[in-house]
Amino acid sequence: MTETVTDISGYAYEDGELNPSHDYLVPSLLEILGSLNIQQDHCRIFELGCGNGAVAEVLTKQGYQLTGVDVAVQGLEQAHRNHPHLSLHHGSAYDRLADTYGRFPVVISLEVVEHLYDPRAFARTLFDLVEPSGTAIVSTPYHGYWKNLALALTGRLDRHFTALWDHGHIKFWSMATLSQLLLEAGFHSVIFRRVGRVPSLAKSMIAIATRP
Repeated sequence: MTETVTDISGYAYEDGELNPSHDYLVPSLLEILGSLNIQQDHCRIFELGCGNGAVAEVLTKQGYQLTGVDVAVQGLEQAHRNHPHLSLHHGSAYDRLADTYGRFPVVISLEVVEHLYDPRAFARTLFDLVEPSGTAIVSTPYHGYWKNLALALTGRLDRHFTALWDHGHIKFWSMATLSQLLLEAGFHSVIFRRVGRVPSLAKSMIAIATRP
């Protein structure tokens, strides 16, 4: 009997292209990767939440070797249709992924953690996937005092923190809370980069964490 895979992502992927958030996420990701002491042409990267494969395709063209998983069946269908050469598979942050795929010098997860009911399980999986002395790169929408104040003053809180997006953002992270999550999982030396707009009103933040 063939097992039916249910798409619980809540996303509708119409193609295999980058989305607007990648305009500020991908350039910063490439800069961060370039700053790491790694051999680009031989560097293996695991993408936890690969979506439609668009970011994996960009990184592959840069010479990185990508493996990724996602729960979004429709996204993976687009990935396999538009980027059939990529190694992208169905899988969840709650799975024992390191047992299946091994460990990697770099693991990335872009705009995923804000959707998860159990972020500590995500962080444990992330930690397990990273080699000793390796790096995890995690992005999520930025929240801080001045940005939240601006949202309140402009009447945009309901739209920003909407409860009406099925499977949408359910966790809203600050630098302090995301740093605590990663440190609890065993990472250290967590540093942040804010991207999109000026830092105090940034659209997203990128955490760069090292595994001992």
